[in-house]
Amino acid sequence: MKTGNIYLVGVTGEVLAEDTIGRIASCTAIIVSARMMPLLDAALPDYPRSQVHTVTPLKEAIVAIASALDSGDVAVLASGDPLFFGIGDLLGRRFGRTRLVTLPAVSSMQIAFARLGLPWHDARFISLHGRPSAHFAARILPYAKVCILTDKLNTPAAIASELLRHVSAGRSADFSLFVGEELGCAREKVTIGSLHDIAGQIFNDPNIVIILQKPRDNGEIPVFGLGEKDIRHSRGLITKNEVRAAVIHALRLPRQGVFWDIGAGSGSVSVEAARLSDDLQVFAIEKNSEQLDHIRRNRETFCSANIEVIAGEAPEVLAQLPDPDRVFVGGSGGNLAQILAVAAGRLKAGGSIVVNAVLAKTAEEAPGLLCSQGLAVEISRITVERQRYPAPETSRFNPISLIVSRKTHGIEEGTENDYY
Repeated sequence: MKTGNIYLVGVTGEVLAEDTIGRIASCTAIIVSARMMPLLDAALPDYPRSQVHTVTPLKEAIVAIASALDSGDVAVLASGDPLFFGIGDLLGRRFGRTRLVTLPAVSSMQIAFARLGLPWHDARFISLHGRPSAHFAARILPYAKVCILTDKLNTPAAIASELLRHVSAGRSADFSLFVGEELGCAREKVTIGSLHDIAGQIFNDPNIVIILQKPRDNGEIPVFGLGEKDIRHSRGLITKNEVRAAVIHALRLPRQGVFWDIGAGSGSVSVEAARLSDDLQVFAIEKNSEQLDHIRRNRETFCSANIEVIAGEAPEVLAQLPDPDRVFVGGSGGNLAQILAVAAGRLKAGGSIVVNAVLAKTAEEAPGLLCSQGLAVEISRITVERQRYPAPETSRFNPISLIVSRKTHGIEEGTENDYY
């Protein structure tokens, strides 16, 4: 049985490109957004409207495409380049990429950078269009140049307001925002302003946002491996570098998910985890007011907006948090048994709990408590010695027991599926 192809036709501005009109006209069906319907009417006034379908609701559009492909080709009209944050990826996965014939147009992102005279090969691109808006600041703040596709929920004003929540008053002046409205159309408009300027305005759809951030004068920050001197803390109360590296390795952090850092202290483990993946939700739980201040200041210093600071004592405050994929217990405040019971009960299948046992009592009790919750347990003992060569003095730290447990119920033993 002969089946057709899907012609992904990119559209820029208010007219269809001449070289695509003939191809669209020969198709059995056309899928188009309501906003582009006037373009189709102008270019193909005689095309049967019974064969034209709107792209929303998307499920109905997919059914229409599948049905029309049985008798011929289908044209799908989309903004700019349909394979760049567009519908092309979905259609390729659903119908097979060999059936896609893509005729891209200039994207709104290209136009925006062209209007500003800025190169765009070094920009970070984010689409918030039709996507959850939580924690997007973490995907923006570490980068000097960011371009964002917006929608009616994630508006330029909402984006600017969210960034203002995460930067200090002094740092807000380091950001410049450019909003491009209806790019490529007669009503095109480009607005340039500060975070405060953009947060107070309303813009026409569709629009995109470019954010430029001045370089920060804090030296080169490593991707991983912050030193104790880099992280704000008090009286040496910080997970030592060598132990922190072992903890992060033991946690096997997922690219996305929920991480509880219980007894977070200065937030050193939270910061390292958050910076490794800006799609990871990190909850730093701490009861000490001085340490809470350190966490908040470290969060801003290292642009880790995906850290949410939870002030209070575990296990009580854990009830308000989403179920975790990973848990680190750096301090328990005498509530170890209760904390591990709650954490193990809430832990997702394939998840891990890592306990940093400084005290002998914790090292003795934690393995049994975790085993009693049905978790598989391994124990590593870490002794750290430091010497600054060629000085003869050696610094020795108290041994640490790292108790690593995994919830294997519900997944096949020996697989790595829930890690990556």
